[in-house]
Amino acid sequence: MRILVLSDIHANLEALDACLEAAPPYDRIFNLGDIVGYGANPNEVIKIVRELGKVFVRGNHDRACSGMLSLDGFNANAGLAALWTHNHLADENLEFLRQLPKGPLAGMENVMLVHGSVRDEDEYVLVLHDAQPLLEETESPLTFFGHTHIQCGFSEENNHRWQTLMPIYRSPTGPQHFMFHLRPGTRYLINPGSVGQPRDNDPRAAFLLYDALEASITFYRIPYNIAAAQKKIYSAGLPERLAERLAEGR
Repeated sequence: MRILVLSDIHANLEALDACLEAAPPYDRIFNLGDIVGYGANPNEVIKIVRELGKVFVRGNHDRACSGMLSLDGFNANAGLAALWTHNHLADENLEFLRQLPKGPLAGMENVMLVHGSVRDEDEYVLVLHDAQPLLEETESPLTFFGHTHIQCGFSEENNHRWQTLMPIYRSPTGPQHFMFHLRPGTRYLINPGSVGQPRDNDPRAAFLLYDALEASITFYRIPYNIAAAQKKIYSAGLPERLAERLAEGR
């Protein structure tokens, strides 16, 4: 079983199209939430992801854009984008977002899916210190999470040897991938990175492929037409900073 894992698309149609075009053969798709927010193509992106698969967990922007979450905790640009998205979503897509399940969700045997973390769907797991208690508490060998927009992972072996996992790419440009094998007796938290708004100083779209038979994870970075995505944000009257940061990868 080969699983394509996507997260934090944020209504970026150009980035999503590029990832799907570059993706290797897969059997299923797991979506870790924040399908919408920030970008200018919420309806188009929802249509594509609904056609591709049925395994989703909701993200905070999915809740905010569908009116299920207060915008009090959002910064000004994120709040304006959520309001714009809510006003532009088709009724059926609003309902789709409202019906998305809250994580944690069992994606398959021994694999858990969350947006933020198992204990809090809005928690940011950014560094090993954040990940350690989650790895200690979980019984799942593998948990996929999103929310931070940073492609990375954390692991704990049975002897409590902790490790931060970062992909190493041969080049900062062009399509790149990085593969590693999962070790027996080790628990993992793995973030595929953000399809539509990376925040690790690499503007390329991010996703991963999980091969359950080979017990391997392959991280991918894919260039896409950032200028086209930016132009749509400007034309829609969304905050300009949302377009600018796409080129910065942060």
